[in-house]
Amino acid sequence: MPSHSHPRPSSPIPTYHRLSSPIIAHYHLSPPIMPYTDPQLVHTLQVILEFLGTFAFAISGIRHAAQKHFDWFGGYVCGFAVAIGGGTIRDTMLGVRPFWMTDIMYVLCTALALLLVILSRKWIRRLRNAWFVFDTLGLALFTIAGIQKTIALGHPFWVAVIMGCITGVAGGVIRDVLLNNVPVIFHKEIYAMASVAGGLLYWVLLALGLPLPLTVVVTFLTICIIRFIAVGYHISLPTLHGENEKKREKRH
Repeated sequence: MPSHSHPRPSSPIPTYHRLSSPIIAHYHLSPPIMPYTDPQLVHTLQVILEFLGTFAFAISGIRHAAQKHFDWFGGYVCGFAVAIGGGTIRDTMLGVRPFWMTDIMYVLCTALALLLVILSRKWIRRLRNAWFVFDTLGLALFTIAGIQKTIALGHPFWVAVIMGCITGVAGGVIRDVLLNNVPVIFHKEIYAMASVAGGLLYWVLLALGLPLPLTVVVTFLTICIIRFIAVGYHISLPTLHGENEKKREKRH
């Protein structure tokens, strides 16, 4: 007699923010072990981080566009590209739908940032290096968001650190390319390394068993402090020198 055994249900594919990995689904891999014990908390923190990061990076991009005398639409495009650029590259590499396509709030968030810049342009002009503050906040927020999402999708931590860095710095690269500036990660000042340091710290704190909200706060403050100290005290990484420059130094 033919067997009437019911097909064995496949193992649940780890989902994150209504997203699933097509690679895991295609090969029917078992779900990876995730260090997070409260998926709802992770989801809530992720939404908050991505929203605040989008807002901060959008203001940074719009302020840079204003310095180039872009019109309102150009400022919005620049701000939106900065806000979603890093996360889009990250999600594409992870094989999931880009985060801003799951909710219209990210589009509206950029519009809100543009409105804020327009209405408070006189106040923002009085703040020295206002773009730097918002850029640093966006870097810290998106670095953590990239790390959390990568871990929740089951990737190892070294991948999460790289994805956190890409999420944090790629938007700034896109902004600088659009504005015909040298990308800030190629400057001497510490930028991407602050993101990497924050990612490694997040790894250590999570391994030590610290609560997730505390891990997020400590990592956020660390990345911001590294950036503020590096810029305030002109701390930078060593620069590379070409052969011609070495010959000139020997002559002098």
